[in-house]
Amino acid sequence: MAWIVLLLAGLLEVAWATGLKYTDGFTRPLPSILTGAAIVGSMALLSLAVRTLPIGTAYGVWVGIGTVGAAIAGIVLFDESASVARLAFLGLLIVAIIGLKATH
Repeated sequence: MAWIVLLLAGLLEVAWATGLKYTDGFTRPLPSILTGAAIVGSMALLSLAVRTLPIGTAYGVWVGIGTVGAAIAGIVLFDESASVARLAFLGLLIVAIIGLKATH
């Protein structure tokens, strides 16, 4: 169950990281409120997951999910670079996330 909670926390991290782009420096109320709610939700779920998971593993997986997800969102939503090198490094990050979970 902790892994599912951690996955949800990571997905909310993707949401708030992506949402930052839409807040326009927190000058747009609705995107700012939604982004703030995603931040709080992500942290709350992370805090639940670390009740049973080691902090180093949980935090590493959480950050990794957020990083990969935000990078993919940037490519899809904001026309950021999808170079072979960038995608390869994202692949390495996914391998690292899987490795952290596998060695838990």
